[in-house]
Amino acid sequence: MAEQTRRGKGQRSTSSAQPVNDYGRIPPQATDLEEAVLGALMIEKDAYSLVSELLRPQSFYEHRHQLLYTAITNLAISQQPIDLLTVKNELEKEGTLGEVGGPFYITQLTSKVASAAHVEFHARIIAQKALARELISYSNTIQGKAFDETQDVDDLMQEAEGKLFEISQQNLKKDYTQINPIVEEAYKQIQIAASRTTGLSGLETGFHDLDKITSGWQNSDLVIIAARPAMGKTAFVLSMAKNMAVNYKYPVAFFSLEMSNLQLVNRLIANTCEIESDKIRSGRLQRHEWERLDRKLNDLLGAPLYIDDTPSLSVFELRTKARRLVREHDVKIIFIDYLQLMNASGMSYGNRQEEVSTISRSLKGLAKELNIPIIALSQLNRSVESRGSADTKGDANSRRPQLSDLRESGAIEQDADMVCFIHRPEYYKIYTDENGNDIRGQAEIIIAKHRNGAVGDVHLRFIGEYTRFQNLDDELLANALASKPQTFRSKMNTPIGNDSPAPPPMPDGDVPF
Repeated sequence: MAEQTRRGKGQRSTSSAQPVNDYGRIPPQATDLEEAVLGALMIEKDAYSLVSELLRPQSFYEHRHQLLYTAITNLAISQQPIDLLTVKNELEKEGTLGEVGGPFYITQLTSKVASAAHVEFHARIIAQKALARELISYSNTIQGKAFDETQDVDDLMQEAEGKLFEISQQNLKKDYTQINPIVEEAYKQIQIAASRTTGLSGLETGFHDLDKITSGWQNSDLVIIAARPAMGKTAFVLSMAKNMAVNYKYPVAFFSLEMSNLQLVNRLIANTCEIESDKIRSGRLQRHEWERLDRKLNDLLGAPLYIDDTPSLSVFELRTKARRLVREHDVKIIFIDYLQLMNASGMSYGNRQEEVSTISRSLKGLAKELNIPIIALSQLNRSVESRGSADTKGDANSRRPQLSDLRESGAIEQDADMVCFIHRPEYYKIYTDENGNDIRGQAEIIIAKHRNGAVGDVHLRFIGEYTRFQNLDDELLANALASKPQTFRSKMNTPIGNDSPAPPPMPDGDVPF
């Protein structure tokens, strides 16, 4: 009996050494390192500069450590020395000295540390623990909402992605780089640009005068192209995307928030095949137009052009998709049509201006992260239309867009590396310039801001029926070929036959082109 009692006592002793709940967990923390860092900050005058970018008061697990670090931060901001006495005085002034543990606890912190030699390494560990706690906290919140059947799952996913993006931005730190490797990289780019016959350092657009000013679209640049409705914003970037994907074989991503992918491709067909848009929609093509369509669609087949027509795209969805496009298809440039139709769901904003500011800032950050140019279309406000009438040449000049006309947020102008406007005087019934030259069918691309180069105007030809922009010196050449190429129908194995309406016969006297 005594043996059973002893064995029973031993069993109780063993079970008491185990956790009461196998699923109980303590949040990630390193309070001993927190004490070491705070002590080092009070004995080494330069220690704060080593950890200020890594730590925030919320990075500390213990509340009294948060109060201590807040006092140290306030001293650093006011450029006062940080030591045992100044920190004690700051805590007294804030009325939190007793909450921290009094002068005795502060003295203990400094007595535990011999030097600040490892303060940065310790601070990084504390920052990682804080990040883990933040992720755990938010994952628990999302888990609770996921169990709530009244929650919309799509909205919840947007909220989760937005919060993760916000957390990652807060904890994203990039260290400084000594200048030598940067100089070497710059020199390599100069050599690459010199080896090109065009002399451009960036991606060619096919618009020669525009490329001369910009040297091509540059990596990590955010370019805003803005205009009033009906000026041809989509036609301009679509013409550019076609040039880059078809003529230069650059992999291009096009995010269309306004038009469906089928509408966008119909525009591309009209642009490439030089067939009027309304004929593309109605299918009323003449015999030579069917032949041209059949022949020129080959240019689009196999082009590295990737279209996404997700409506109301969020910046967080864009970020995920853009990363995948760059990783899987080596996309070199991204077009977005257009910025004001995007949203930043999952994050709360006081007004639409703050949301647009977040969107433009995120686009610039994405361009830098992926190291590719991002071209985003933007609307202009109505102030362009209200500046005078179009009866005189002076008023005509007043209709030219200005940076202040950018809609909804001045942050767009601030974040963009380049801002371009599209202006077609013909839209305002202006057919001649100040010198009396005929400007019908012409468009001005106004480079109003260029962070790394010159500003100026570029003149292009606009062909409305083809929704196409082109160089002024380009001509629509006849499409007669020396040898018969493979046609679109033969390439797609869809000959005109039982399941495809035959193109109408060409009437007598109807000469192509």
